[in-house]
Amino acid sequence: MKDKLLAEIRKVKELDKKIVILFISIAILQTISWYYTSRKYFRFNLYQYFSDNPKVDLIEYAYWFLGDTISFFILPILIILFIFKEKIADYGLKFGEIGFGFKLSAIIILIMFIVVWFVSSTKSFYITYPYLSEARESWTVFLIFEFLLFIYIFSWEFIWRGYMLFGLESKFGYYAIFIQMIPFVILHNGKPALETFSAIIGGVLLGILALRTRSFLYGVLIHFCLIFNMDLLSTLRYKSNEFGVGINSFIKIFFN
Repeated sequence: MKDKLLAEIRKVKELDKKIVILFISIAILQTISWYYTSRKYFRFNLYQYFSDNPKVDLIEYAYWFLGDTISFFILPILIILFIFKEKIADYGLKFGEIGFGFKLSAIIILIMFIVVWFVSSTKSFYITYPYLSEARESWTVFLIFEFLLFIYIFSWEFIWRGYMLFGLESKFGYYAIFIQMIPFVILHNGKPALETFSAIIGGVLLGILALRTRSFLYGVLIHFCLIFNMDLLSTLRYKSNEFGVGINSFIKIFFN
């Protein structure tokens, strides 16, 4: 019994310390996000201090987006620099293969705009986006919300397609793509089913793109443009009260 216990202890000691730290840190960072930098935390602990502010809902989203920037970007950066003692660029914070990255991103964004054009006509989507319904009423609020959303998406992509993906690559190779895809999909639960199922494909493809270009920045560009187009089209449809998908609907939404 003692020999078996000592053997198990030796196995634990032989584990790659960096990989262990990475897995544990991701669990901790996600837990911090869920309990302390979420909208739920704001609602139960901070809402009372801003309840008289007409922009309280925008403040709530700002708290969430900026809070998760700390959880998903700043804290991982500190781990890379001071615990792993490695370069941030090795985790995809660079442009990498610029030509390939931008060309492929442009193609994907164009294709996704066409898809979003049709999807945004469905009720489950146009009543969901933008998350902040107030953004439909004011273009100023819309732009502020989208700016904050960009910061959030940047951090979101970094934690999965930067920190986790590149951190696990040396140990798991291309399997790291599927490992980072799992929490990415799980965190889409609660959103429209089509979006959550799409996150499986999206998580894999964005992981491949990140490894191919050695950068997560193209994932940021694609991910943000996808959500921005959804928010924009849903807002324009709401303002024009037009939910068709033909050319006349396109003209009415964008030019009337």
